[in-house]
Amino acid sequence: MTVERQKEMPIQYQGLRIDAGYRIDLLVGGLVVVELKAVERLAPIHEAQLLAYLRLANRKIGFLINFNVRLLKDGIHRRVL
Repeated sequence: MTVERQKEMPIQYQGLRIDAGYRIDLLVGGLVVVELKAVERLAPIHEAQLLAYLRLANRKIGFLINFNVRLLKDGIHRRVL
């Protein structure tokens, strides 16, 4: 299984490529976007970030993983675009 770390995601707008500095934490198998966090509580902005990365990468499945939880299974959130 291939895993790309810190995969750059440029924005394509009306034929122009804009390097806005967006980076996907992990792109697994070229299909699944994984966004990693270590925060007290996930905020709506974290989910919005994952959804934006899914749109930019033209992918459908993403995981938002927060490592700052007692049980890791409680910190894993799957989103489908």
